[in-house]
Amino acid sequence: MNFTKTVLDNGLRIITAPQKDNPAVTVLVLVETGSKYETKNINGISHFLEHMCFKGTEKRPKAIQISSELDGIGASYNAFTGFEYTGYYAKVDKKHFETALDVVSDIYLNQIFDEKEIDKERGVVIEELNMYEDIPMRRVQEIFTTVLYGDQPAGWDIGGRKDVIQKLTRDEFLKYREDHYLAPATAVVVAGAIDEKEATEKIKKYFENIATGEKKNKLSVKESQTKPEFIVKSKQSDQTHFVLGVRAYDLFNEKRYITEVIADLLGGGMSSRLWKVVRDDMGAAYYVNAGNDELTDHGFLAASAGVHNEKLLPVIGAVLNEFKRLKEEKVSEKELRKTKDHMIGRLMLGLETSDSVASFYGLQEILTKDVVKPSEIVEKIESVSAKDIEEVANDLLKNEKLNLAVIGPVGDEKNLEEALKIA
Repeated sequence: MNFTKTVLDNGLRIITAPQKDNPAVTVLVLVETGSKYETKNINGISHFLEHMCFKGTEKRPKAIQISSELDGIGASYNAFTGFEYTGYYAKVDKKHFETALDVVSDIYLNQIFDEKEIDKERGVVIEELNMYEDIPMRRVQEIFTTVLYGDQPAGWDIGGRKDVIQKLTRDEFLKYREDHYLAPATAVVVAGAIDEKEATEKIKKYFENIATGEKKNKLSVKESQTKPEFIVKSKQSDQTHFVLGVRAYDLFNEKRYITEVIADLLGGGMSSRLWKVVRDDMGAAYYVNAGNDELTDHGFLAASAGVHNEKLLPVIGAVLNEFKRLKEEKVSEKELRKTKDHMIGRLMLGLETSDSVASFYGLQEILTKDVVKPSEIVEKIESVSAKDIEEVANDLLKNEKLNLAVIGPVGDEKNLEEALKIA
């Protein structure tokens, strides 16, 4: 799978990834900013600004003009905000490539931030936050990052706080865009049915007026933990949701590939260890999984499940027991082979469409400024040994590194505190 990276004189990065016989094209614009670039008094502005990009530009001053133009060509389009990136995209039939590029570049470069639209959109953003409160399997993930990082940007919700959303001003939006939406912090990715040379020239044309300047940096994450930590959010529900995990490695640490194998081995599929124990043997959950999250200066390995309320403690015990097994028992060659094949298969299947290819290359570029091909990732996965897994498990899976987030009708929290031990 080939791609070409071009860096313009102003620092704008262009990645083109042609896909032969693909009938679609995806235009994705990513900027190196997200909630970790915020201060407490503007927490949530990255996400709110993302909303405002669809509310009007100089060329298309009404939101309906943006949505109608994209809907009129059958586009799939949206935007997203993370801890360290914000993205805007449109996926279209290849014959509408230039229209998609025109609209996506316009909403990225030329937002007008109409004060009336800002005031209306406050309600939309707050209702989005309210919606997530009613999705505990999602909300518990946010609480888990708060357990890990506390009162610093990495521990704040990406969506922000309602009281801050209510007070953000047009001037604050303009200042935030001025600080972050700059050519050196931006990557434009086009994947699918394209001619690379032609696509690159069109991108240069539509982004010729992008702002330049010195990018404002984020605060480094402070890691500090000496004992197991947990947060419980009491909620009357038919199920208790939890995330249980440990601090791990960042994107630049080569050991992260070992941690990714561990995560897949634990909870990467319906034949994984946690699925077998928690769902098949205990009958205690509908969903159970594990994952490894990596950012530029921190990372974590965690298991998640939604369980019968009365089985919370036994399931936590089962997860901790699987942590212990990884430390004490070498993974068999058969299980390791199955895990690697599962990871490689998912990687390849996940790159079938133009939008997934654009995200694959674009997120690497915006986070690390270094793009690797799928074949290189496969090599990293294949190089992981049973000994590597045992060593990393013993490095990470320690009592003092345990963190737990819970949403549900939890009773005595003392029982949870006592349960957080890898025997």
